[in-house]
Amino acid sequence: MVFPLAGQQFMLAIDIRHPGGPEVLVPASHPIPQPVRECILIRVEAAGVNRPDVMQRRGLYPPPPDASEIPGLEIAGEVALLGEGAARFKVGEKICALVAGGGYAEYCVVHESNALPVPQGLSMVEAAAFPETFFTVWTNLFQRGKLAVGETVLIHGGSSGIGTTATMLSKAFGATVLVTVGSEEKRQACLDLGADLAINYRTQDFVEETRKFTGGKGADVVVDIVAGDYVARNYRAAAQNGRIVQIGVQNGPAKELNLMPMLAKRLTHTGSTLRSRSIAEKAQIAQELEQHVWPLLQQGKLKPLIFRTFRLEEADEAHALMEAGTHIGKIVLTTAAMRAE
Repeated sequence: MVFPLAGQQFMLAIDIRHPGGPEVLVPASHPIPQPVRECILIRVEAAGVNRPDVMQRRGLYPPPPDASEIPGLEIAGEVALLGEGAARFKVGEKICALVAGGGYAEYCVVHESNALPVPQGLSMVEAAAFPETFFTVWTNLFQRGKLAVGETVLIHGGSSGIGTTATMLSKAFGATVLVTVGSEEKRQACLDLGADLAINYRTQDFVEETRKFTGGKGADVVVDIVAGDYVARNYRAAAQNGRIVQIGVQNGPAKELNLMPMLAKRLTHTGSTLRSRSIAEKAQIAQELEQHVWPLLQQGKLKPLIFRTFRLEEADEAHALMEAGTHIGKIVLTTAAMRAE
């Protein structure tokens, strides 16, 4: 098997020395991975930074047994090498992909069914900013939450990567969007993005504001990355027959939870993680995104919101920024391959 660059067998990647703060992320040399059957080797140009990467760095979210220990769940780049039986893409084609690990590197292997062509008109930084969030939002908000035209959705963490993606997709498919944020700057940014109401959770009660905005009905769907005491409050903010979709648990488990509101309102509380899903399950999500969302990206009706980029070697700084919580939108790492273009 021939490597894509003559004589090159090693690549730059980011290691997690041990569980800890951003400083444990260090550049390291790794062998370039080889694509197995139906997989492709990507010469990475950009990689998205996500909250699960932070959890993995802290030792709280280990990769699946068959995944790379290198962090990083979404990439964009150029097809460098095809594994046996891989036929969906050609060498040299620009793609973006959801991966179970290995994104913080100059090369990454992915099953061809979990990759998608870069939508026309998007930069590689933008292309790297949506596989993780778009896959996550699509499966949770639309497949599990069953958000429909004309319904109202309450999205916690409105300025995060998940929040901005959920806002854009909800608006694109005809929903009314309410978000929670922690500052006036973030409130205005979410309104500019299309949210119908942005609630500052530091100064306002999101339950009261949601019910007031909806005339007492409540939100049909609630997207929550927080958990903790938000769970009980989500039940109060939800409409009759509402659906609460749990994507994260940043504030830990729910405590002293009264389930009577769930029973009285006939609520559905569901949730899921994406990383541990099978290749086939992720492929199904990819197909639905290509069918329903890719045309909107191609037409320029959707565009990932990029907050800041860092060099791959600056992954520690990118994590520090994410943990500071001051970003609005996505944080992306770029490799030497992109900067050389």
